[in-house]
Amino acid sequence: QVQLVESGGGLVQPGGSLRLSCAAYGSIFSPYTVGWYRQAPGKQRELVAEVTDSGITGYADSVKGRFTLSRDNAKNTLYLQMNSLKPEDTAIYYCHLFARRNYWGRGTQVTVSS
Repeated sequence: QVQLVESGGGLVQPGGSLRLSCAAYGSIFSPYTVGWYRQAPGKQRELVAEVTDSGITGYADSVKGRFTLSRDNAKNTLYLQMNSLKPEDTAIYYCHLFARRNYWGRGTQVTVSS
């Protein structure tokens, strides 16, 4: 069993930055894919960015050039650096892991507003 715990959300002005963290607890076996999804009010959950255990990374077109994934394998932690934030980035951000099955965190709220 794996538990994912997100942190780092909050309120930020347009153009600002936030860094989200996702700490994973438990044993994770390769192959796996880990990343972030988000869900805005009234919209479906969508993929933001993900990375495989071999290091292949993918980003949604809407965040390319602004968001960056990174990992600290020693800490079993995934980070999402979000720069140049826009009001349309406002959503609940969920950490996701696929390792033989889907695992989800509880989510962290990101609000971009002046």
